[in-house]
Amino acid sequence: MAKVVSIKEAAEMFKDNMTVMVSGFWGIGAPEKLLDALVETGVQGLTGISISTALVDRGIGKLVASRQLKKAIVSYIGRNTATMEQYEAGDIEVEFVPQGTLAERVRAGGFGLGGILTPTGVGTELEKGKQRLTIDGKDYLLELALKADVALIKAHKADRSGNLVYRKAARNTNPLMAAAARITIVQADEIVETGMIDPDMVMTPGIFVDYIVQG
Repeated sequence: MAKVVSIKEAAEMFKDNMTVMVSGFWGIGAPEKLLDALVETGVQGLTGISISTALVDRGIGKLVASRQLKKAIVSYIGRNTATMEQYEAGDIEVEFVPQGTLAERVRAGGFGLGGILTPTGVGTELEKGKQRLTIDGKDYLLELALKADVALIKAHKADRSGNLVYRKAARNTNPLMAAAARITIVQADEIVETGMIDPDMVMTPGIFVDYIVQG
């Protein structure tokens, strides 16, 4: 069963050199309160996995602005000027992954798969260093699963067993990332007693959630 903790208690779980998955697309669906707490810890050498590096003051972009990320595994950095500046200066490593491929690599990590086969990237720069396989006459790249030490998740509602409901587009990568980390910490707008969420409305089962903080 998930444990409801304070932001201070959640922050104590962050350590140098962790790999951190952060949900959200340009900050939509990102757990801003948890990210602020992570910035305040000052931990360094993080590897961040997210759809994009969001904006300087939103989402995982806050970790770029605070220079806590040594590497970002993302699909896009174009709206975050801090990421572009640090990337061009060699201060941050960026691994670019097509958005659909990124999502499926995270899904693979969460569900015990070693990776996925995708035709995306065959014959392009993305193929460098990757294994190409031909199946039924079609070429695919082997893309390895992505996992993290910690996933920071934003939910609209959580019960005390960790069952989660997301709101509209804020759902994005949250369910995938919640399953793909050793520790999953959820920032919930509302925390209710177990049994108060209709089982048909549960989008992430509590088995994937370790800790909940009030958003």
